[in-house]
Amino acid sequence: MQQLPAQFEDRAIRRVYDEEREAWWFSVIDIIQVLTGQADYQTARKYWNKLKERLAREGSQLVTNCHQLKLRAEDGKQRLSDVATAETLLRLVQSVPSPKAEPIKLWLAKVGYERMQELADPARALDRARETWQKHGRSEKWIAQRMMGQETRAKLTDYWASHEVKPGQEFAILTNLIHEEWSGLGVKEHKQLKGLKTQNLRDHMSEAELIFTALAELSTRQVAETARASGIDANKVAARTGGTIARKARQDLEAKTGKRIVSGENYLPPSTGGRRKGIRK
Repeated sequence: MQQLPAQFEDRAIRRVYDEEREAWWFSVIDIIQVLTGQADYQTARKYWNKLKERLAREGSQLVTNCHQLKLRAEDGKQRLSDVATAETLLRLVQSVPSPKAEPIKLWLAKVGYERMQELADPARALDRARETWQKHGRSEKWIAQRMMGQETRAKLTDYWASHEVKPGQEFAILTNLIHEEWSGLGVKEHKQLKGLKTQNLRDHMSEAELIFTALAELSTRQVAETARASGIDANKVAARTGGTIARKARQDLEAKTGKRIVSGENYLPPSTGGRRKGIRK
């Protein structure tokens, strides 16, 4: 997951992009601070706790739709915080009497609209990503491979979405299954190997890891299309098959070169506390 704060007026709203679930999660307390005009975090947190109790008594599903993710606190540490999607927050805002209600609703709607634009025209998102990767010192060769992998991923998730696989948890299950089949590690294990926490795993892959991830996802889609797989169970079969195809290719290459493909290297600068030496290309 990638943390990228957004700005509402003069206040930073913490948010996390979950690539596997393909959704932005916003800090609920940051939104509550805006609505209540509270500069003090603890006061806003107490307000939110009381609001949660009232909504629960009323049988509202809003609290159920909130989740907890680790967000960066003022002291720089990652702490579990309540988060919600823009859709859930748009409904939550209605429960808080505030002169900021309409401005924050418009802002959330705008954020959602920008995401819709990216879905309709993925080039927008890729252009922004290219700029970010360039700023972080990635080579043009790496960027080209990362973008190709992103396109391959998008075609796979488009297939899933149109064949009765639910975005969110089911996407994450299939993604992890593919990754585990080709690499021998689950997504979380691979991140741990690289010393990553909230960072996006793919942004820290080597070129070889990106290539085999793309091969696994391309193979999965083509197998699923051939079998006309529909639903989570049928697509699990395709995911295992696609991952296995990439695993065999990985093992063949490793046997020829004597070099492991799955690597602990990453692009974390030393100041972030990453365990591994950063890749320099």
